[in-house]
Amino acid sequence: MTKLKSTKSKQLVVVEHQPWRGRILLLVAVVAIVLASFGGYWFGGYVLRQEVAELTVAKQALESKLASAEDKVNELRQQSANLRLGSEIDKKASEDVRNQVVELRDKIATLEADISFYRGIMSPKGNQQGLTIGQVDFIATQIPRHYQYRMVIQQLASNHNLISGALTVTVVGRQGGQARQFPLKDLSEQIDDEDIKLRFKYFQNIEGELVLPEGFEPERIELMAKSSGKNGQLVEKKFGWLVQET
Repeated sequence: MTKLKSTKSKQLVVVEHQPWRGRILLLVAVVAIVLASFGGYWFGGYVLRQEVAELTVAKQALESKLASAEDKVNELRQQSANLRLGSEIDKKASEDVRNQVVELRDKIATLEADISFYRGIMSPKGNQQGLTIGQVDFIATQIPRHYQYRMVIQQLASNHNLISGALTVTVVGRQGGQARQFPLKDLSEQIDDEDIKLRFKYFQNIEGELVLPEGFEPERIELMAKSSGKNGQLVEKKFGWLVQET
């Protein structure tokens, strides 16, 4: 008698056809993309508004300082005029009064220079725009061959953006009959790199003290400022070696 072999039967599973399921998933994906795009747009707008608000506050602070300086100039001018009138009336005015007149005139000159500086930054004349090298001063000290220095790197613009970059300063002259040049970092303890980092919106001061090597006679100062970024600028300027006496 032939035995029948048992075979395992496969079970069929009936799945309900749901054409709307794919449409729902597609709709969810589209909504997610739209929300992500809207979120990115909103965040970018928020960052931009924050930057504009910060620049507005900084500009208002500079304008307030400028107005205060102008008021002070007018006040000092009036005091100076009063003192001059008094000295004309009284020929025997004391030395203290005359010294005060000189002091007031010096203050007026300083304030007028500050006003001119801030006006130049906030409202540049002509076609001057962007990164520029401002004033450079060297001042003698009581120690021979020791000098204090102050350099101003500034941005001339109606709307100021943050500037990053680097400044190189080279002192050029002669030593032992030969042409020599020294980067500022070799002469000043306050500078530790040939490329001095720049990061500012309105202006940046570089200050310190330098010591000239024995036998070296300086002739000029060469400055090169370079801003980074897509619209980076390169500005170069040379100054003769002029020292202010204390």
